[in-house]
Amino acid sequence: MSWESAVDELRRRRAWAEEQGGAANVERQHAQNRLTVRERIAGLVDSGSFQEVGKLTGVEEYDGTTLKHVVPAPYVMGLGKIDGRAVAIGGEDFTVRGGTTASLDKRKGGQGGFVEDLAHGYRIPLINLIDGAGGSVTSAKRRGHTVFPGVDSFDRSIDLMGEVPVVSAVLGSAAGGPAGRAMLSHFSVMVRDSSQIFAAGPAVVQRSLGQAISKEDLGGPQVAVDKAGAIDNVADSEEECFDLVRRFLSFMPQNVWELPPVVDCDDPVDRCEEKLLSIVPEQRRRAYNMRQLIKLVVDSESVFEMQPSFGKGLITSFARLNGHPVGVVANNPMVYGGAMDGPAARKQVRFMELCDMFRIPLVFLVDVPGFMVGLQAEEAGVLRDGMRAVYVASQVTVPVVTVVIRKCYGMAGMATCHKRGLEFRIAWPSAEWGSLPVEGGVAVAYRREIAGAEDPKLREQELEEELRAYGAPMRTAAAFGVEDIIDPRETRPYLCQFIELAQTRLKTELGPKLKAGVRP
Repeated sequence: MSWESAVDELRRRRAWAEEQGGAANVERQHAQNRLTVRERIAGLVDSGSFQEVGKLTGVEEYDGTTLKHVVPAPYVMGLGKIDGRAVAIGGEDFTVRGGTTASLDKRKGGQGGFVEDLAHGYRIPLINLIDGAGGSVTSAKRRGHTVFPGVDSFDRSIDLMGEVPVVSAVLGSAAGGPAGRAMLSHFSVMVRDSSQIFAAGPAVVQRSLGQAISKEDLGGPQVAVDKAGAIDNVADSEEECFDLVRRFLSFMPQNVWELPPVVDCDDPVDRCEEKLLSIVPEQRRRAYNMRQLIKLVVDSESVFEMQPSFGKGLITSFARLNGHPVGVVANNPMVYGGAMDGPAARKQVRFMELCDMFRIPLVFLVDVPGFMVGLQAEEAGVLRDGMRAVYVASQVTVPVVTVVIRKCYGMAGMATCHKRGLEFRIAWPSAEWGSLPVEGGVAVAYRREIAGAEDPKLREQELEEELRAYGAPMRTAAAFGVEDIIDPRETRPYLCQFIELAQTRLKTELGPKLKAGVRP
């Protein structure tokens, strides 16, 4: 007995799957400057590493008893490798019915899909390549009834947030379930002029609100990335998008039961940059380039910034110190003087939770004058957002080191220190701290004295100078109120030693957290 005829049929079915939605639909995808899902997978994983799962899934077409064709399911998924490390990967095939959900015995992708089971079962990162709107109202006609929300549960998606790195690349228009799944990610990225994401698309918006709006204006990067912070980063091409995914994963462990990968480093640990001595201006109100400061301290070419265009008063970056991954949280004095507003607070909370989940030590580079003040900030809820940052900073379990570059004031300053841990704080000679800055604080505390002075403005300045003398960092260091004052040029060697010592502790705290991972 020979199985040659069955193998021939298997070969035909595989070929039909690789044709996707047909030549015309593939060409239409390319005409929109978008790759097909198979091209995306090939462009992201290591060459030859993709092992497809469920390739034969589809709708069979028969002429009597003779199989004529199989329309593949609108989802491609399987296992692959990125930089030699295993991942589960899958995405909608927009060339087949616009990537809408197929009626199958078991879902290949999406929430509750088998690709999520692969990530969970093998404890490997999950990559979602999102290009579709999910379900459709036509499914009710097919079933004969509507279904209660939650039949296609997000439970597995939520569980994965506390188990393995989850990445979502939004590569087309995403609404409904696929859009929700993009939020349940540790890192998300979209492509400029090609990707949009929203809870519901323009047709629904116009029908519900009478508002005519384009897909780009409703959910392009200027909304989803810059204003809402719903998506972390934006790329100029799909190829750049894949590079961002690979770079993010290079800092991540495979799962919460492993430590992040350490790489060989040829950047000297004892490198002391002369530029650091003059990077902070003597004039206290002048801004400086915090991103440049970060690059001068961490391993060369190791910085990977998340959400650079959202919450611009704060910088959140992954980097390396002597090859070890670290999460850097730095105030940006070029925006609001580094004050913490609502978006910056939310950005800090999510980044701290991410680093805590995957055992990446945190380095705070502090120059924060406090919470953002004023009517607009209060209406936006800065107090609740800011205190949430203080709350989460108190709960993290990874090693934390705080370097005060200049200002560290008030409750926003509390969000940069780990009170429940070692509370290891060092400072530059340019540092200053307190419950609130002298400016403004004097005007409140000495209001009557200033008002009764012959020259109120002069008296206010005199009081400020008097109190500012008590804020000299050396005085606090003399009382051991701060662990150390260092020469700015010593920052890199100091931090490298701290991160090296932190590794022993990290090894003892592996495994999932009690909570369900990183919140969206």
